[in-house]
Amino acid sequence: MATFNKRGYKAPKEKAEKADNTFIEDVNVDEKDSATAKAFETLDQTASKAEDFIAKNQKIILGFLTVVVVVVVGYFAYQKFIAEPNQQEAADELFVAQQNFQKAVNGDAKADSLFNLVLKGSEGKFGVLRIAEEFSGTDAANQANYMAGIAYLNTGKYAEAIASLEKFSTENKMLNALAKGAIGDAYAQQNKQNEALDFYIKAADAGQDGFTRPRYLLKAGKTALAMNKKEEALKYFTEIKDNFDTSMEAQQIDALIGMAQ
Repeated sequence: MATFNKRGYKAPKEKAEKADNTFIEDVNVDEKDSATAKAFETLDQTASKAEDFIAKNQKIILGFLTVVVVVVVGYFAYQKFIAEPNQQEAADELFVAQQNFQKAVNGDAKADSLFNLVLKGSEGKFGVLRIAEEFSGTDAANQANYMAGIAYLNTGKYAEAIASLEKFSTENKMLNALAKGAIGDAYAQQNKQNEALDFYIKAADAGQDGFTRPRYLLKAGKTALAMNKKEEALKYFTEIKDNFDTSMEAQQIDALIGMAQ
């Protein structure tokens, strides 16, 4: 028998299944989201450990920070209230010694007496020996070591000259060359030719100017010649002739070259 739908007929809806409150939706988790979550979890754990560490070691950390603050404040206080006043006092003490030193190196007739005053002091001011000792670490003490070395060298106390000059340091190339050359002179006066030659070469290399280099090349050449190191002496003399032909040292260089050949 045939069936048909009446006009406007609608099929009855099926009864909806009762919702299952235990149903859990299946959600796909992206791998990147998972990695991010792990990263945050790691950070949380790290922060927690850091907090625990700080809590357990609070006294040690605060103690360390206190030490740092004390050191920094102490350094600036030292510079302000100790180092700077020391520098000024040392410079004041050095003034008279500098005047006597300058007169002596300029060829004053009383040079020996002046050098002794440089060493021991005069006019109520310290000599360079005491300045170097009492104001160690200051610029004045450094200068005092140089002046003491030159004063000792000129008064025949060569071992003392070397000891003082070796304490001196400077960034000035010419002054550095003069100090090393003076050590070479002190060794030469003691007939220690190997040591003298070594320091003359150091002095020549330290200066690299038209005054100190030919000066100490000449001394190195003469010392090498005296040691019968003619080839080495010829090298130093030839450099003077080739590169410093207008220097005072070049005036006698041809004769020295002839002796070294």
